[in-house]
Amino acid sequence: MDIQKILVTGRMFKELEKLALLDTKREYLFLPETEVSSNHFDWADGYVAFKPTESFHFGKLRWVHALGAGVDAFLHNRAWKEDVLLTRTVGSFGAKIGQYCLSYILADVQHHQKFQQYQTERLWQPSQQLLLQQLRIVIFGTGTIGMEVAKMLQTFGVTVYGISRSGAPIAHFDRVVSLKDANLLLAEADWVINTLPLTPMTDKLFDKHLFSCMQGAGFINVGRGASVDETALLEAVDLGQVRRAVLDVFQEEPLPAASPLWSHPNVTITPHISAVTGVDEAMDGLLAVLEDMDNGLERIRHSVDVSRGY
Repeated sequence: MDIQKILVTGRMFKELEKLALLDTKREYLFLPETEVSSNHFDWADGYVAFKPTESFHFGKLRWVHALGAGVDAFLHNRAWKEDVLLTRTVGSFGAKIGQYCLSYILADVQHHQKFQQYQTERLWQPSQQLLLQQLRIVIFGTGTIGMEVAKMLQTFGVTVYGISRSGAPIAHFDRVVSLKDANLLLAEADWVINTLPLTPMTDKLFDKHLFSCMQGAGFINVGRGASVDETALLEAVDLGQVRRAVLDVFQEEPLPAASPLWSHPNVTITPHISAVTGVDEAMDGLLAVLEDMDNGLERIRHSVDVSRGY
């Protein structure tokens, strides 16, 4: 694929300007999202960003590259042009998300919140903590990120179960079942982690029924906010089906100030930071894709299967 004119936008457009120095065979245009107009898509044959701008249309585009791991901003509820290649950034997201999840799981088994409260009350109240190898954790999504999280948890002796579309066995999971059989594993889960992308199949997947299958599990969402019915989640927390929720992604971002999630004592909120794209990995991923194009490879690295949504 011969890409000659590339439009780059999004929060790190300034940092990515060095691309023009590293890749002198192409013409680049670096703009903030607010300055991107419809005409720019009639100029560019390549588009690099975290999401489409308001003025986005396919114009002369032949290639779109997502600066994040998720591509739902480009595909969800949007008709994709068949002859436009979609690629994404594949960096250290799995390791970052794994460490994010591990930090909250460790804090929970070590009773950090409880001992912090005891400190404020000047209470000397010893208690016994669980070991990680006593935990059973269910991960929704056995792809690159889910598998990396599973690998990290297994290192500490955690029993890790996976939920995927096919239910096919995969490395670093003690057992994998299909989505339709998820309820078989949820009742015995100490923690449930969502790493799934947003697709028509996963939209509002975590609903009242799915939460009702849990029996006091902790729930971590590092996948996509729209895969969770937030009203059903709050109800599940109040009922004790979900003991504690750690949420990094939301249906609407930034999370509106009026959302009851902010003030619930058993909900922890972080602002979509479990796997922030670094400039270097964004640059490396982008240059890898361009290298494959220049070498005329039929299969381009980090390509997205548009029919599946990831």
